[in-house]
Amino acid sequence: MGRAGSHPASAPLLLLLVLLRAERLPGAELTFELPDSAKQCFHEDVERGARFSLDYQVITGGHYDVDCYVEDPLGNTIYQETKKQYDSFTHRAEVKGVYQFCFSNEFSTFSHKTVYFDFQVGDEPPILPDMGNRVTALTQDLPPEFLGSGSVFHTAPLWKGLAVPPSAYTICLRH
Repeated sequence: MGRAGSHPASAPLLLLLVLLRAERLPGAELTFELPDSAKQCFHEDVERGARFSLDYQVITGGHYDVDCYVEDPLGNTIYQETKKQYDSFTHRAEVKGVYQFCFSNEFSTFSHKTVYFDFQVGDEPPILPDMGNRVTALTQDLPPEFLGSGSVFHTAPLWKGLAVPPSAYTICLRH
């Protein structure tokens, strides 16, 4: 019999866990309670030139709204919204240092909120590697002239039961 932890299937599983951990971008994802008349701030060290994004949503409480702002290391407000249910903000850091993002419920005197946020630093890797001229589910029904161009194709999604007019095109990200 083998030793504990030497099961043949455990090596691929361990490798998968290591690879998944390696692909994660720096940042934070958190759900927290924001009491009435309160403000909660979070801080993240960001390198100059790095892209970061903040997505948030109020998931319970009152009118499902909070104030939110982001400050750079110099104290400049680079994003500010009031009484939002949800929003997204993306920015490329012009200054290296600690960026602060705050959620405020100071306008509410009786309703606490539950807020979810996802703060990510860095550029996400592309979902698909360079597709070249491979046929995929998205491209297999396209005429040959579109496959060769690599520029645009019509997806014709349904909207209220009607196809999108030919003037609405989706940009294909092939290079």
